Amino acid sequence: VSTQSTGSFTKMLKTRLFTPCITHVGNWNHHLLHTAKFSRSAKLLEQVDLTELSGKFSTKEIIEKEEHYGAHNYHPLPVVLSKGRGVKVWDPEGRMYYDFLSAYSAVNQGHCHPKIVQALKHQVENITLTSRAFYNDMFPHFAEVLCKFLNYEMVLPMNSGAEAVETAMKLAKKWGYQKKKIPDGSAVIVNVNGCFHGRTQAVISMSDDPDAYNEYGPYLPGTIQVPYNQIEPLKQIFEKHGSQICGFILEPIQGEAGVKIPDAGYLKQVEQLCKKHNVLLILDEVQTGFCRTGQDLCQDWENVRGDIIILGKALSGGVLPVSAIVSSREIMLSFTPGTHGSTYGGNPLASAVGIAAIQVLQEEKLSERSRDMGEIFRQQISEITKLDWVKEIRGKGLMNAIEVDENSSITANNICMELKDRGLLCKPTHHNIIRLTPPLVITRPELDECSEIITSTFRDITTFPKSQLKNW
Repeated sequence: VSTQSTGSFTKMLKTRLFTPCITHVGNWNHHLLHTAKFSRSAKLLEQVDLTELSGKFSTKEIIEKEEHYGAHNYHPLPVVLSKGRGVKVWDPEGRMYYDFLSAYSAVNQGHCHPKIVQALKHQVENITLTSRAFYNDMFPHFAEVLCKFLNYEMVLPMNSGAEAVETAMKLAKKWGYQKKKIPDGSAVIVNVNGCFHGRTQAVISMSDDPDAYNEYGPYLPGTIQVPYNQIEPLKQIFEKHGSQICGFILEPIQGEAGVKIPDAGYLKQVEQLCKKHNVLLILDEVQTGFCRTGQDLCQDWENVRGDIIILGKALSGGVLPVSAIVSSREIMLSFTPGTHGSTYGGNPLASAVGIAAIQVLQEEKLSERSRDMGEIFRQQISEITKLDWVKEIRGKGLMNAIEVDENSSITANNICMELKDRGLLCKPTHHNIIRLTPPLVITRPELDECSEIITSTFRDITTFPKSQLKNW
């Protein structure tokens, strides 16, 4: 090789090899500077006593900070909660409110129930997470307690309600291919309009709510939607596609749709149709379960037994995310090792909390309490139906809703803001329905006071000039 060509080759090496290295070093120095910057921030955070954060900042400061750092996928009522006990919550300034949302029925046992909190404190000192790569000494007890409480044979634990929904649909498909012998890749799950089963891609592919599915396409195939609370369309779908249908999923009472209660006998007819066509009945009891409607499970109102029950929210009493599905041994064993799982599902901390949460439901007879208090509550607020802009009060147990006329100048939003100012917290679902779901531990004096707040608010707001109606 000539000297000239050797020189050119050396120049090329410097250009193509060493220059990127120099650039990389420059980038690395830039990275180190940023790391140092973030390390300084971390050190500043370490100096903050976490026990002092609660109550340290005002409502206004907290809202501004969340708006700045948090994604805007929620539009909360303009109130900050820093403490909760039973049915009551407090903001950083010490104002007390009655909670009539219960974290979408996750806090059925009341905020920070002492027995559940004590179970968490005790377990957190021992071990909190093992993964399911190993056995832990709490999950088997939790599984036994849950199965015996609901009279099912096996449980598969997860964390969020959405994960439990996905688990139920996957189990239905596994069963469909293995037991019903549906041709591979052609299993169908039927759902209903107005459904809400979470925010996953599979679920929003079934949704008819534009807020849930817009700009998330393409959507997943393999689902058919039928009208809620109508048997004939379901019969037709089952007769046409029954050989391919592995499951029918629905909420016994539709929560996010506005506490929509099906006609008496509907769920029983659904159960009979599913048995006739060998279709698994999948009941989403994430919101309606654990005594919320006045029964241990909402299905109990019609003596129905779902093949797969989806559970969440109050399974932990609102302390941490715990969800599960329960089913028969024959169905559940369609899953085999490696075909489904969750790192945190069934962890010992969640299991200890879940046991305590179920014990509270039983010991405090919260099904009976919800049933009795719900009847009293609906009677106490019934006078507001005399207002021409109030369409209906409906509910079961302590899962209730007030629906106002869609064309009314007074909106559910206006009412929730006024209720907040009077010390009661709830939120609209859609724009004309107010869901009212207090913790099931609410006492009769508390219920009486809350009923008076609600009725007086509806009565007074009718006289407000438009300028006095508040929105957020």
